[in-house]
Parts: sequence; C-alpha cells; structure tokens
Amino acid sequence: MKVSGNDMTSVALNYENTVLSPVDGSLVKYSPQLLINNPLKNENILSSVIEELTHCQSFMFIVAFVTESGLATLKSYLLDLKGRGIRGRLLTSTYLYFNNPKVFRELLKIENMDVRLTDLKGFHSKGYIFNKDADHALIIGSANLTVQALKINYEWNVKLKLNPQDEFLLQIRSQFEEVWNGANILTEEWILNYEKIFVEFTARNIMNEELTNIVENNNQVILDTIEPNKMQLSALENIKAVRLASHKRALVISATGTGKTYLSAFDVRSFNPKRLLFIAHREQILLKAKSDYMNVVGGIDQDYGMLSSTGKNIQAKYLFATIQTISKSDVLSQFDPKAFDYILIDEVHKAGASSYRKVIEYFNPQFMLGMTATPERSDDFNIYQLFDYNVAYEIRLQAALEEDMLCPFHYFGVTDLEMNGETIDDSSILSKLVNDERVVHLIGKIEYYGFSGVKVKGLIFCSRKDEAIKLSAMFNEKGYRTIALTGDDAIEIREKQIRALEKGALDYIITVDIFNEGIDIPSVNQVVMLRQTQSSIIFIQQLGRGLRKHADKEFVTIIDFIGNYKNNYLIPIALSGDKSMNKDNIRRIMKDSSYINGVSTINFEEIAKEQIYKSITNNNLTELRKLKEAFHELKNRIGHRPTLHDFITNESIDPIVIVNSVKPHKNYYQFLITINEDIPELTSYEQQVLTMLSSEILDGKRIHEIILLELLFPNGQVAYDDYVTTLEQLNCRTDPNTLSSVIRVMDLSFFVAAQRKKYGDTPICILKDGGFYLNDDVRRNLETNETFKEMFLDVILCAKEKTRVFDSSTSLTLYQKYTRKDACKLLNWESDESSTIYGYKTKYNTCPIFVTYHKHDEVESSINYGDEFLSPSIFKWYTRSNRKLQSEEVKLIIAAVDNNIDIHIFVKKDDDEGGDFYYLGEANPDLTSVNQTFMQGKDNKEVPVVCMDMILKNPVEQKLYEYIKMNLDY
Repeated sequence: MKVSGNDMTSVALNYENTVLSPVDGSLVKYSPQLLINNPLKNENILSSVIEELTHCQSFMFIVAFVTESGLATLKSYLLDLKGRGIRGRLLTSTYLYFNNPKVFRELLKIENMDVRLTDLKGFHSKGYIFNKDADHALIIGSANLTVQALKINYEWNVKLKLNPQDEFLLQIRSQFEEVWNGANILTEEWILNYEKIFVEFTARNIMNEELTNIVENNNQVILDTIEPNKMQLSALENIKAVRLASHKRALVISATGTGKTYLSAFDVRSFNPKRLLFIAHREQILLKAKSDYMNVVGGIDQDYGMLSSTGKNIQAKYLFATIQTISKSDVLSQFDPKAFDYILIDEVHKAGASSYRKVIEYFNPQFMLGMTATPERSDDFNIYQLFDYNVAYEIRLQAALEEDMLCPFHYFGVTDLEMNGETIDDSSILSKLVNDERVVHLIGKIEYYGFSGVKVKGLIFCSRKDEAIKLSAMFNEKGYRTIALTGDDAIEIREKQIRALEKGALDYIITVDIFNEGIDIPSVNQVVMLRQTQSSIIFIQQLGRGLRKHADKEFVTIIDFIGNYKNNYLIPIALSGDKSMNKDNIRRIMKDSSYINGVSTINFEEIAKEQIYKSITNNNLTELRKLKEAFHELKNRIGHRPTLHDFITNESIDPIVIVNSVKPHKNYYQFLITINEDIPELTSYEQQVLTMLSSEILDGKRIHEIILLELLFPNGQVAYDDYVTTLEQLNCRTDPNTLSSVIRVMDLSFFVAAQRKKYGDTPICILKDGGFYLNDDVRRNLETNETFKEMFLDVILCAKEKTRVFDSSTSLTLYQKYTRKDACKLLNWESDESSTIYGYKTKYNTCPIFVTYHKHDEVESSINYGDEFLSPSIFKWYTRSNRKLQSEEVKLIIAAVDNNIDIHIFVKKDDDEGGDFYYLGEANPDLTSVNQTFMQGKDNKEVPVVCMDMILKNPVEQKLYEYIKMNLDY
C-alpha cells in the first residue's frame, strides 16, 4: 500500500493486521476500527487518543493544525507520561497560518515532547502513532489536534493495531522521518519570526474581510436586535403557561452564565407591566440588569430608576432596588402593596433571610418571578414553597453546555504539593500552604495549564483570609500582579479591583468565598481552586465564575489543586451532577468523563485521581445525616413526602442506597420511620414483603419478576401464557430455566431459610392451574392498605426504571455489577449457594469465577492468588490452593468447551468495593497455558495450585480495564 508523502489519510477499512501476542508471541488479529464523534452515544475520537497515549512507550503525532483547546485536552496525560520518562514527537505546520503563535508557546511548555514545523506546501496530514513493545497503534484520518475535531466535528478516522515490523507501519514511519528531518525545530526564536508573519497575514485577511462586508452590506441598514435563545424561548413559554394556569409565582433555575437576566427582561417585555420591581442584593447586579432591560424592554431613560445607597428614584416605572434599602421599614412604607404588578427577585435562594421575607410578604403583585442557579439551601427554608412549587424552567450545567450557552471549559484536577511524603490535607497549617516551595509548585502548574487569550485574567479561591493575603504577597514577589480580597473589604474596593482585572491591570484576584456568586466578570479565563471541596454547590459556583462567554477567550481553564482531602469525593459529584451517592456510580464517573457535553473536558493527573478514589472508598456516603438532608431537600422541592421513584425522576439519591441504609429490614418504610417521618403504620408482614421486593427486585437486574408483578396488579392473577407472551414482546429470555428461576424467586424457594424468614416465609405469588396468583395476604393488603399499595407499586416502578441499563435478552450484562447471589439467581441455579461459591463453583453447566484483583496485605498467603490481566482479552487465573491438574473441579474447567460449561468472569478492584463484582463476560481457558504450580501456604509450605489464561470473548473496555488494574497504595 503506497502512502502519499503529505497526506496519510487513505487507509482501506478492510486492512487486516496482526500483532504479536504478549503471552506466547503468536500472531493476534485485530480488526480496523472506525472512529467518529457521536455525541448521542458519548463517543469521541479524543477518548481513543487518550487511551493509546496513556499506555504508549513513545508517540508520534503528525497534524497540520493545532489549537490551544485541542492541546489542553492532552496536557495532563502528557505530564503523567513525563513522570514516567516517556517522550514523544509532534510534527505540525505553518500551512495557511492557521496555528496561532500562542499555541507554539504552549507546546514549548511540554518538556517531554519534541516539536518541529514543516513549511511543505499543502501539508494536511492527520495521524497519531503510539509505540509499544507488543503492538503499535495508529489513528489516521481527518482529525487535527483541535478539540472540535477530537470531540464534535463529523470526522472519519481509522484505528489500527500493527506489528512493529508491519510493512504499512514502516512506510508510515519512513514518511514521518522524511518530513521530520526537513522540518524546523520549535524554538522561541522561531516563534518570534513566525509571529511577525502571522500578524501581517492576519491583518491582511481582516482588511479583506472588512472590505467584503462593506461591499455586501452597501446601502443596507443593519440593526442589532436582541432575541431569545433556544433556552429562553422554552423558558418563556413555560412562564407564560404558569400565568395562564392562574398562578402568581414562578421559579426559574438556570446555570450561571445562561442569560437569566435577559430571560426575565424578555418576559417583562411580554407581560408589559405598568410598574416593575427588580430586587437584588448588590448594586453592581442592579446596574447591569438595568442596562440589559433598557436594551430589551426599551423606553426612555426616565422610566428606569435605582433604589439603593446611591439612588432614591422610587417613582420610576422600572425600579431596580437593593434588598438592603427596600427592606427598611421607612422605605417600604412609601409603597402601596399593589404598586408593582411584576416583581422579580434575583439570586432568590437568599430569600430565606428576614429582609427578603419582609418585602415579599408586603407586596401583592400580579406576578412574581424568582431566579437562581442554586436553589438548594443548607437551612430549612423552602424556596420552592415560597413560589408555590412552580418551577417554570430548569437548566443546569450539563444541559447548558450541551446547548452551547456557556463558555467551554477544560478542568484539570492536579496534584497539590507533596512534602516529605505528605500531601496538603485538611489539617495543613498555614506555613505549609504559603511556603515558597508550594508557591513555586502552584505557579508551575498554573503556567503549564495556561489560559485562553492574550492575558491571564484569573480568580484564585483559597481556604482562609490569612492564606489569601500571604499568597498574594508571594505571587507579587514572583512578578505577578495580584490582590487579595476578603469579606473585610468594602464593596467599593471589590468593584474597583474587579475593574482592574477586567482592564488587564491585575493578573489575579485571590479570595476566599466572597466571589462564589453575584459577580459577573465574563473575561475571566482561568479559575484556580486552592481549597478542599466542602460543598458541590460552592464548587459549581466557583467554577461558574469563568463560564460566561467573552470575545477574548475560546475556553476557560479550571485548575483544581487536589490534596489529601476527606471530601474529594464531592469533585466528581459536582462535575457530573450525579447526586445518587452510589459509590459505584461515582467511580464510573471518575473512569469515564464522556458525560461532559460539547468541547469541554475533564482531566485528572494520575496522583490526583488516586486521591479521589481514596476519598470515595474511605467516606461513608450513606450516613443517615446525608440521606436525611437529601430527603428534606427533595420534599421541599416537590411539596410532599417523596416516593422512591421521585428520587429517580429528580436525579437525587439512588433508591438502592436509601433502602440499604436501614438494617435489618431494608425498605423505604423503615427509612421513613428512622428519620421520624410521619407515615401510616404497616404490619410486620407488609414490611417483610417490602423488604423482599427492595432486596431482590429493586435493583432491576432481571426484568422478568418486575413484569410479573406488574401483570399481577391489580387483579392478583395472570395466565402463564400471557406472561410469556409479554416477555417475548419485550425481547426477554423465555427459556424454561429462566422461567423456573423466576418462579423460585417469587415463591421464595430460591432463598436460604434465614432469608425466607426475613421475607415473610410466604410466597409473594405462586404458579398453579396455568396461571400466577398473588399470595392472598399480599392481595388483601394491597386492597385495604393504601400506604402499602403505594410503596409496593413504588418499588416496581423504580425497578423498571433501573432495568434500562441491563440487557433483558441475556442473563448478565457486560460491565454491570453483580454479587455472588445475583450470579446464582441470574444463571438460574435452583437455590442461593453464594455462601459456598468462594472463588468459583461449577454447577448447572455454568461456572462463575469471582476475583478480587488487589488483595489487602493481611490476606492469608494461601489465598493470595496471583490473578492478573495480561491484556484486555487475557486474564491469568488461579484455582483454589491444594488443587492439581487431576482434581475433578479443575478438569471440568479445563475441558469447559467439551463439557458445555459456560465460564463467567466477575472481577472487583478490591474489597473496599463491597460484595459487587464487574461482569466481564464469558471466557474459555487457553489449553496451552494450563500449568500446575505452587504457592506459599501456611508455615511457608508450598501447596499446589493450577493456573491458566482465560481468553475473554469480549475484550474489557479500556477505562474499566485501567481502573481495575490501578493499584492505589494508600
């Protein structure tokens, strides 16, 4: 296959390639993989580039175009490679003068990457080569090193795995070296020369563009009009619907930077009030709001007035008032309660304060609108109740990014300073936080990750006042222009320094918490977090300071210094918006950040990532206090006691977490009793039934029982054939073994005696006379006890929701988590034998194998097997000790294919993950690898053990593979 010297994009999709097996040197075939960006499936080219980059031994990139944002997506990974002594090369160009001089300076910061520039005419190559001993990976196609190409644009790229001696790879390498040897080395001197040419080229293009625009727009009058965006149009319709339903109050929840003020102005224009009152807690907010309203609503200047410490125009048609002024009794009394027919309250989450309540209770407008980005409050005041539970519209961070309403961001979770083997933690004294070594460390990271734009305009959030003041002084000594602002500084001083930052007279404002909300500095292009995360709300508020769009920045850089903090688990929760408090969900979020929309990215340095995993493991996320807070927050929002399903629909705590928090009777009723919630009494048997459903059905791991319960309600019976037909329509397994297993679960015969007793010792339903029938007691209680019925149906509804992540056409779903008991049930064993499975057990032509990948140090040597991944497709597995090749159980597994035994592999990272294991799919032993060996037993005696390589039918997905293998040495 001949490859063009300057365009290496023509690769046949049916190209067959082989690489050496890492096990025995045999050839392994790999199929070419087409890579595209598919936002609907959270798939992008970037994830494949990162996957290969993090595991390579060297790399070679050849790309025509590089942007700062594209480079930012790889910076943390390149830094981790530097720590491991791994280098690479980047070959790019001056073609069309697309590459900005600043991106070349950013490239110079990456010390483990050599960069060269070619001036070949028409240079348009896009290739990424990753070198490893066993195989080399090649991604080649249409994607440049830009974030749009790697995450958003419709690009075609092919990923190939190649033998190091593959002729095609050798051709690629030859072409790369040929261009590389003739290219210029990137230096500061080269950049200065390029900069002059770039400026002249850009100036000419701008002039030509302006001339073209003049010609095209000749004799045309162009009017600047402000119209609602997509979010605002939807919100306006919803607010209008609230009014048409005769409601007088509504709440809008909208992420910082999404245009809440303009939204309110559009609604005011539509409502056309005789008089408007706009209330905020800061005069700066009012001045900006007044300006926006004048642009949208229109009218003469005299219509607009301020009521604050600097203005007292109380007769204005559109009055903008600080809460501090209007809440004064002598001021408030000057207004008729019906003086304003439209009242708007900004940052309405503050309305629990007495000053707000005083004003709200005084006035009687035709309509009141409240706006906030964060309605959640730490006190007991209910913002939702204040607005009659009318949430007219809600758009949070993720959705706002998807709608391109915010400035994209690149978040970097970076490692805080380590001194004498200890990282900054919750107890660190001031001298540790502000010593010269730490300041040098901070500046090094801040400069490495950089910012978008010509000059840095940054906010630095730290833990306490004395730290802010000292850090500012030390930054200034090192050539930066910074100021420390705290709650001790007057509003006038704060606003003066904000103006200085905006004008470029300051590089950074260093503060504690005073800028969490209520300020608007759109030009901020870097936010630095030097404090532990105590609250997801505050985290998002501080991140949000940089999310407003501005002409001088393409993106905002968020640099979060992660020390050994107890609450690090809140970081993935805040970034993802996942409030489930389910540790497995949070770990999944850490493994895969593809949930973040648009061109934004989330990146963690390796050590920082380990600190977060450590925090997830060590924290009790389900302590009653946290669950009770979440319960009351949701109750406040919806205006009634939430059901389990309400927690799902409002994206709150995972119902499984709730029911598992109360023992021994795991059900929602017991949780409500535990938190002293008033609820009608249930009988002991009704509670036992709910415990059975919550323990065995709620997780949704098999839909069959859920469908059966749905069909049994409300008549208490369903024909067997009708049940089977319904399952078939839903593409569910209907083989005799599965149906028999369902019956055993529902009549409780699957469970051991202790479980049956806990579940009431009476079948939930039975099969007789060709149909299923609900237990008489269950049926009777459903008819007579409304509370029991609601809770019974609530579990079924939640369970059905949870089935969405499981494949109902098969018994087990790849990469979902299962217990030993789940495996017994879902593999259709006659009874729960989980207590005797230990590491594995062969029964009913199935053999589930359970492996704890990282054993704790205290594990006995006789059971501390050397199980390990040799590759994503090959798992080296050890039998129990004292087993030989002649052992019957070993012979069964070795001859699994001949014996028609399905081997299922389940792996968990370590015992800190509890009793749940990731399902990695079916596997068969590699017969050439079977080997009897020895391991150290008690008293240092050698005991026999058999090991073999299990070949997985499906290679483990890369992020899960990396996560399981990563050993966190706490």
